[in-house]
Amino acid sequence: MDDENLLKTDERIDQLYSQDVQIIQNPHCFAFSLDAVLLADFVRPNKKRQAKIVDLCAGNGAIGLFLHNKLGGHFTEVELQKPIANMAERTIKLNHLEERYDVLNMDIKDIYNKIPKDSADIVLCNPPYFPNNEHSKKNPNRALAIARHEITTNLTMVVEKMSGLLKMNGRGYLVHRPDRLAEILTELTSHRLAPKRIRFIHPKPDREANIVLIEVIKDGGTGGIRIVPPLVVNQANGEYGAEVQQLLYGDKK
Repeated sequence: MDDENLLKTDERIDQLYSQDVQIIQNPHCFAFSLDAVLLADFVRPNKKRQAKIVDLCAGNGAIGLFLHNKLGGHFTEVELQKPIANMAERTIKLNHLEERYDVLNMDIKDIYNKIPKDSADIVLCNPPYFPNNEHSKKNPNRALAIARHEITTNLTMVVEKMSGLLKMNGRGYLVHRPDRLAEILTELTSHRLAPKRIRFIHPKPDREANIVLIEVIKDGGTGGIRIVPPLVVNQANGEYGAEVQQLLYGDKK
């Protein structure tokens, strides 16, 4: 099947040049953002061939696919919305990675029906960031609203499933909003996930952080959290900084 026949209405193919990966995107349904690239970069390399990696709230599978060179083993992409899960399946075919990836179109609350507890070496998640309450302004597009707001899942559920899936000493990776950091750390520690490394992402040099990346270890020691140097996305002139340029384009730009 050629690339054009993999695409449906309103879809396009975007490329992350630094990882030589192509991703099927649909702006009316789901498209990965810089958050996905940043989380993939934050993950520690692990070439273990038997590693089991689970990507919760996977969307079109971008984060997992960005890690195909960095991590060994097998990836399971878990996505609730059927059209988006289908995009992930076709994206995997587009990159000829069917042997290493599969997609589960299901609610993460039911994940233990398909993946045993205490079986994953690494769990990734780029969850909906915004609480679902009467005051929250949601996108009228239901697919986009579900991706951004805690309509079908929430932070507690995400953390509970991340912890349940991980083996002892397995590593979890989460990207979220800094304004919820106190809540996030409380949820993590109450679910046996010890925060070990945190990185703040700033949109510009003079702006507060708007993204936080967190690495945890299941049943890890309670001390020793490292706050690694921050990343600034854009220079004062609005252009991407050198580190982001490298993450997106590698040596091509």
